[in-house]
Amino acid sequence: MDLSSSLVLSFVFLLITSRGVQGATFTFVNRCEYTVWPGILANAGSPRLDSTGFELPKDSSRSFQAPTGWSGRFWARTGCNFDGSLSGSCQTGDCGSGQVECNGLGAAPPATLAEFTLGTGGQDFYDVSLVDGYNLPMIVEGSGGSGLCASTGCTTDLNSQCPQELRVGEGDACKSACEAFGSPEYCCSGAYNTPSTCRPSVYSEMFKAACPRSYSYAYDDATSTFTCSGADYTVTFCPSSPSQKSSSYATPSTGTSQGSGGESQPGYGFTYSGSGSGSGSGTMSGSGSGEGETMLADGSWLAGLAMGDSSRTTASQSLIVVAFGSLSLIILCFFYL
Repeated sequence: MDLSSSLVLSFVFLLITSRGVQGATFTFVNRCEYTVWPGILANAGSPRLDSTGFELPKDSSRSFQAPTGWSGRFWARTGCNFDGSLSGSCQTGDCGSGQVECNGLGAAPPATLAEFTLGTGGQDFYDVSLVDGYNLPMIVEGSGGSGLCASTGCTTDLNSQCPQELRVGEGDACKSACEAFGSPEYCCSGAYNTPSTCRPSVYSEMFKAACPRSYSYAYDDATSTFTCSGADYTVTFCPSSPSQKSSSYATPSTGTSQGSGGESQPGYGFTYSGSGSGSGSGTMSGSGSGEGETMLADGSWLAGLAMGDSSRTTASQSLIVVAFGSLSLIILCFFYL
């Protein structure tokens, strides 16, 4: 093979694999009626992004680039008061740095969390977690990727429905049962630190009924972890959704299994914004068991991606066209070089 052919092959390889080298772009969008201050915490071994905390006014957005292999979490701080030197604190999600930048510190619970691992093998894992409690609605949507790529998150206003024993302030946030009571069965600790011994509580079931695709307790993996390959991600705070303020939960009784979804409550279906369609399976293996399927408010089930009616499918087809075009170029080069 001569030099020209080698250059063509190198160009095609770089074209096809460039997305994996670049990692992913995270875009944060604030649809709340107030300013939020997102926090960013990289896991051990992952590099710091361009910011660890910043101000995000109403109806604004900001993007960051993360390399392949990066893992970490995002959340929104609310009720913050920072002075001219950017020193201060927040009512919910405060990271304890005393500054706008969190500088390697995580969110004080309760806080809604988005967690990501950008896989070096080409597959990303992501989830929205209520394990540390809840402070505002949040959804995660992927674009330009291939695979299941389901949107996930929680659009329900849990603060207005929070049981009194979990409530923070005047409904500013909603604690997890672990934080509120500290007992091993709620925290999945001690003798309850395995999937077989730590089971959903009436409180985590309440969270799950309201937000079916979010983590509700530590071992809630099967319906709460999602995968995608080669995508960029949008994290939206307070996405538009039907008002939940007209419905409320009765305070669960620890002696019963109330809150498991047996009692009909309006508006608990997951709401998607934009063109993203949800997958029918939320399992990491991608099986079609249907355990991760989500019912919308109108009673319909999500299976859009399986039918191919997704922008992610279009992106995958575009990549295939590019690859075939590049292959044709290689063949022509072999004939004429």
